[in-house]
Amino acid sequence: MPRIALAQIKPAKGDYAANLDRIGGVLRQAATAAPQIDLVVFPETVTSGYFVEGGVRQVAVTAGTLARDLAERHKAAGGTPVDVAVGFYEVFQSRLFNSCLYATLDGDAALVRHVHRKCFLPTYGLFDERRFFAAGDVLRATPSRLGPGVGLAVCEDFWHLGVPQLLALDGAQILINVSSSPGRDLAATNEVGLGTAASWRTLIRTYAQLTTSFVVFCNRVGVDESISFWGGSEVIAPSGAAVFSAPLYDEGLFVTEINAGDVRRERVALPVLRDERPELQLRELNRIVAERAGLEADSTAEPGALPGGDVAADDGKGDPIGFRSVAR
Repeated sequence: MPRIALAQIKPAKGDYAANLDRIGGVLRQAATAAPQIDLVVFPETVTSGYFVEGGVRQVAVTAGTLARDLAERHKAAGGTPVDVAVGFYEVFQSRLFNSCLYATLDGDAALVRHVHRKCFLPTYGLFDERRFFAAGDVLRATPSRLGPGVGLAVCEDFWHLGVPQLLALDGAQILINVSSSPGRDLAATNEVGLGTAASWRTLIRTYAQLTTSFVVFCNRVGVDESISFWGGSEVIAPSGAAVFSAPLYDEGLFVTEINAGDVRRERVALPVLRDERPELQLRELNRIVAERAGLEADSTAEPGALPGGDVAADDGKGDPIGFRSVAR
């Protein structure tokens, strides 16, 4: 049965070389594990840290460069062949991306199986990714040494329903999300006292169950300029049950084992993925896009709405958002 290691670590901000050394240390640790580890998953932007902003130009590398650097560290670690998923800032075709490399390391060689470029860039609250990065536009499942197909996503990608669904429909049985999620909404009313953790736990359990896939979530830890990253990495079974849950805030290499046969059994017992109707979605999405673009009459809009709008023009007498009505 495949053994998966979650590298829940804190990267050094803006220091590519130091972070490669840290990754090499994790690979050495994984190489000494028995039984053998088949996959090591690192967090989003583990080669540089997340909040580097304008400094991204100094830490972004090509996927080929990262693969060669990882192969060198793996050879030094003396490990047997292993798959890795590594979040990094990438330069590709004169553009910058927030990416995840999936590769098989074997001695001093690295077989790049896929590079996923983050499709959905958060630009709200703490986040300003559209200022610095281009959005990826490809979602693909990829083969792996583990046997099952793998689908990659980077943090915010999982806040959009279509991503896990499309990856599963494309053949992924293990959905990997690498993340640098800052902790927000501290309150005793939230599960484990942290709203961000409660939201992610709900999200990945739901996706596991709806796609009948394993979900592997690897989140970083540490504090950058008063912003705290909470860890809480998990592996969720196709049934939605937790296979393993890492502690909040603590660094570590956490190893767990999955049974690839669970996907087959769950998909036979609960054939929701089999019964998906992508042709129905495609037809309706084509209609929605055409209506929003004003190319067709909007079948759900109010009378008098402008093309591409859902409601009629405002009469100018409405209340500002967030204020109660007052007597006039």
